[in-house]
Amino acid sequence: QVQLVESGGELTQPGGSLTLSCVASGLNFSDYAMNWYRRTPGKKREFVAAIGRQGDTSYITDSVKGRFTISRDNNKNMVFLQMDNLQPEDTAVYLCNAVGRPGEGYWGQGTQVTVSS
Repeated sequence: QVQLVESGGELTQPGGSLTLSCVASGLNFSDYAMNWYRRTPGKKREFVAAIGRQGDTSYITDSVKGRFTISRDNNKNMVFLQMDNLQPEDTAVYLCNAVGRPGEGYWGQGTQVTVSS
């Protein structure tokens, strides 16, 4: 059974930093590209960042480029999202996503990030 478990979300002030983690089990982690998405109330799920299977390629969406960094550790079956200079509009549930063969994907339950003074 595949499981993705996110952690690291919390309440922080504008300008603060957080590192989100996602640990995967039940799959051969290095066979999967990994993504971070976020979801806010009343909005659709929004893509945030992606990283290739070996971590040698990555992509950050424009709205957070320069502030967020994605990385992975295949030895620990983990993917990370470093978030700096957080702003209130970054408040969301952040979700980890694993993508394998076409049509194969898995999701975590998410971790809440709240940015507020």
